[in-house]
Amino acid sequence: MKQTTATYIIVGAGLSGLTTAYALHQQGETDIIILEARDRIGGRILTKDGIDLGATWFQDHHEHISSMLEHLNIEKFHQYSEGKSVLVYNSMAPAHYFENDPSYPAAYRIAGGTAAIIQELAKFHQEKIYTNTSVSHIEEVEDEIVLTTNTGKFKASKVILTIPPKTASLLTFTPELPASLMETMQQTHTWMSNAMKVGLTFKTPFWRAKQLSGTLIGQIGCVTELYDHCGAKEEVFALMGFVNEALRDVAAEERKSRILEHLQKYLGIEVLDYVTYEEKDWSQDVHTNSGNIVKSIYMSPRYGNPIFQEFYSNGKLLFSGAETSPIHGGYMDGAIFSGLNAAKKLIS
Repeated sequence: MKQTTATYIIVGAGLSGLTTAYALHQQGETDIIILEARDRIGGRILTKDGIDLGATWFQDHHEHISSMLEHLNIEKFHQYSEGKSVLVYNSMAPAHYFENDPSYPAAYRIAGGTAAIIQELAKFHQEKIYTNTSVSHIEEVEDEIVLTTNTGKFKASKVILTIPPKTASLLTFTPELPASLMETMQQTHTWMSNAMKVGLTFKTPFWRAKQLSGTLIGQIGCVTELYDHCGAKEEVFALMGFVNEALRDVAAEERKSRILEHLQKYLGIEVLDYVTYEEKDWSQDVHTNSGNIVKSIYMSPRYGNPIFQEFYSNGKLLFSGAETSPIHGGYMDGAIFSGLNAAKKLIS
């Protein structure tokens, strides 16, 4: 029988929400329900055929994710960058090949794909995670919060809202939240809401045999960035990157044809001998992009507004998530920090 009442209800089974649930569990707080609108857990973390179509990389200064991976005994490894990389900057000129600076710190990836951290965090709460459950209304009723969803009502003493603030602004609240908070929610850019990724798997990493790194930077053309995406133990041979957003309005088969032609030109005809081909347009994901598509923000937008650090609904409602984090907002590290911070606030 489905549980509908709990001490804590977490809205969103992404990295932040699952981190909060895990941290609460570590402190002996087990009366938790997690509500997830998608038909899967992970939020903007999505690994398919060994390819990370969502959040992927982190750096040395992202200490919270490194610490969490170590705690969960999950391996991290450096992004492959050996060999020549390709810069496509002019349609009338040949591609420019360059070597990566070996002294420059390479980004890290997670062994087994980024979803490995999601699966590990979720182990403790699998029977308490309800997918395909969309919250539409949050109401304070005396000493409880009542959440109205497409599958019925849920009640909690404390609610942690971890979905992107802009998405959360589409919910209705009784009593209404402060106007300043609602305005901030509506104006907070959702990280990756414009991203369009492509991933291809192969039988062999043919580019490495050609002394190519797999990195392609396109100032023009179909693909703006591409990287070697082989597995940590080379159990998967893949390339993954970002599609030029101008191709969003092109029919899927035409877009695929253009992308393959582009990559073939700079990496070789072997590109056409792919095993799997995947695209993920996050702007078409209703749980990520909750409004009109706007041009991607390549300079990091401002995240971690102090307004998200307060409790609302008389101490019963708390915001969390990558966009709310005052530390490394928008990144996986920010999602983990905000999840740990939310658990700390709830327990204290």
